[in-house]
Amino acid sequence: LLKMKSQLCAIILLSAIAPDSASAGQVFLEADGAPLVQEIEPVVINTWVPNGFSGAASKAWDFLSTGRSALDSVEHGCNWCEELQEFSNYTQGCDGSVGLGGSPDQNGETTLDAMIMDGDTMNVGAVGALRRIQYAISVARKVMEHTYHTLLVGDQATQFALEFGFKEMSLSTTKSASLWANWMKNQVPNYRKHPEVLASTEHEIYGHDTIGMVAIDKNGSIACGTSTNGASFKIPGRVGDSPVMGAGAYCETGVGGATQ
Repeated sequence: LLKMKSQLCAIILLSAIAPDSASAGQVFLEADGAPLVQEIEPVVINTWVPNGFSGAASKAWDFLSTGRSALDSVEHGCNWCEELQEFSNYTQGCDGSVGLGGSPDQNGETTLDAMIMDGDTMNVGAVGALRRIQYAISVARKVMEHTYHTLLVGDQATQFALEFGFKEMSLSTTKSASLWANWMKNQVPNYRKHPEVLASTEHEIYGHDTIGMVAIDKNGSIACGTSTNGASFKIPGRVGDSPVMGAGAYCETGVGGATQ
């Protein structure tokens, strides 16, 4: 387990090759040239340990510790951040960067990007610029399990979610509306290129964030996923790197996983 750049990157590495004799829930290692079969202990890690993100890991662990799959753990762990998290000056909740009440775009609307990957099958599901649906990573899982596509975006992703019974709702809150109103009042530069205006340093510090998670269950299966509202005050329609396999997260059972 490596932790890099103050939790910016979370990585799990396992052995690259498992022999036929290794069963589910075991990993094959070598010690001084001699084969060693070691039982797998469930593990979950995610980015950004402070500011409430540890609650997501605890939620995922509740699933892992009762025998649920790595996929279930990653989905429900990220769901924790997608629920309304009270925050003030980015010191509580999930930094106001994930799910309901997350940082708004240029028009004042909170939209979401998310992905989930099954390390057993290498299948991926993702959504981008998802509107008016709270649990983005759960919609991404539906994309993975019920379609031959990888990524759905915008209003069409919302329509897909509604077909599976997800509730349509405004993702704005009093707090996110206040953030947008203050941004409009102060005319903080956005992500359009204006040579005469310097980029805002605030964006470099708090302008974007993501919950990224990797989990290994008792059977040795690995899953990973991300969920975010993307860059604060982004241009509407922008899809970031978080829902992209290999950029937001990547995992393979028996090898390892990583998330941004």
